[in-house]
Amino acid sequence: MAGDYFPAGTGTLSPPMRRALSLAGRALGTTSPNPVVGAVLVRGGSVVGEGYTQPPGGPHAEAVALEGAGKLSGGAKLYVTLEPCSHTPKRTPPCAQAIVAAGVTEVHIATLDTNPQVLGRGVEVLRAAGIRVQVGEGQSEARQLNEAYFKYTDTGLPFVTAKFAMSLDGKIAAASGDSQWISGPSARLFVHRLRRQVDAVMVGINTVLADDPRLTARSARGLAVKAPLRVVVDSQGHLPAAARMLRESGETVVATAGARPRTGAEVWLLPGEGGRVDLAALLARLGGRGVTSLLVEGGGVLLASLLEAGMVDKLYAVISPIIIGGGDAPTPVAGKGVARVAEALRLAKVRVSRRGPDMIVGGYLESP
Repeated sequence: MAGDYFPAGTGTLSPPMRRALSLAGRALGTTSPNPVVGAVLVRGGSVVGEGYTQPPGGPHAEAVALEGAGKLSGGAKLYVTLEPCSHTPKRTPPCAQAIVAAGVTEVHIATLDTNPQVLGRGVEVLRAAGIRVQVGEGQSEARQLNEAYFKYTDTGLPFVTAKFAMSLDGKIAAASGDSQWISGPSARLFVHRLRRQVDAVMVGINTVLADDPRLTARSARGLAVKAPLRVVVDSQGHLPAAARMLRESGETVVATAGARPRTGAEVWLLPGEGGRVDLAALLARLGGRGVTSLLVEGGGVLLASLLEAGMVDKLYAVISPIIIGGGDAPTPVAGKGVARVAEALRLAKVRVSRRGPDMIVGGYLESP
């Protein structure tokens, strides 16, 4: 899940590859479990066709670009962000063969596809047909755009992004439990964009009881534009039947290790220890359902458990310039914590951005 990380125009990318990466970014949140891909066809120094991957069942980026170029594809150069597929059977024709048939003479590929059905085979098809192939331009950007796809392909598990909003003094709510709103409108729109890019959003039951969230992805006008799968970690079955999320479109799953809530939502009874859901089992179940990307929005106990278990891949902290105070006010990450600062979890590839008055700090969890 790229979030704010896609560095448009960085490095020494050629204009066509930069454009292809930008097009791929448009597909985020619409192609799962397929990767997001952008493609640009250039002939005689001019763009003659371009496209990005359509939702599952629709054409891939290369096919969209080839169709747009028509006969101008012959003799053209193709810039594509991921290795073209070459395997069958699947719902769409193999792109490598279509590129050959169209008469493309040169292909620039940002990165290879780690899917065993594809890895290296698309390149082999192209080279066997006499097409010049170059791999590597824009590789880091392309891999970042498809970080969820690559993790899911390699492990069968979703890419996990954690997010929380807090005050300058590290509080996510007042001692009374009031938390609306810690962050401003612009930062909240950023979070809704993250929701649009993922397959599922997960919260703990305490967050539901405190905030009664809808967990939909909404536009600046407040309109729901996507309903990712909602997952509530509710070990003892306390989700109320009147919860607002249950009245929204889309599906809600309740993961429990004990009593089943009487809500009508889909319930997953999972292994548990000490009355808590086994989170590794939950992530495996989500992967088995085809969830490639997961956004975790709290609360503190759930985030602590995931972080302590090394299950979080990326984290965003929204920091609002307010001070709440109070020793009893909750913090974003609960749990035991570390005994020494040297043992603290650290972020790598950190980026800081502004959304109105709020700061957003994001990065990838370093391996212990």
